[in-house]
Amino acid sequence: MTATVGWLVCGLALLILLIAALGVYRLPDALSRQHAATKAATLSLTLFALGTALLAWDWAWTWRLLVLVTILFATLPLASHALGPVSYTHLTLPTLSS
Repeated sequence: MTATVGWLVCGLALLILLIAALGVYRLPDALSRQHAATKAATLSLTLFALGTALLAWDWAWTWRLLVLVTILFATLPLASHALGPVSYTHLTLPTLSS
């Protein structure tokens, strides 16, 4: 039962990551792409770590995955915040031509 739930959670994480990749490909500007990449990546990697913890069912791996998720929660949003102003200052807006 735990293995089935673990595989389902890993599959859900893969689906979210694929949707985020599609968003990065399809969204029009850098800020929207950045939002799609960082938010969905944080969620999908957290779900993937949860699914892996359910599959491993070992405290040694669970603690390692918990540390990994903590580092991801600390670094991914901060990196997105650091890149936001840079992408905004170098953003070229489309001009209307007649």
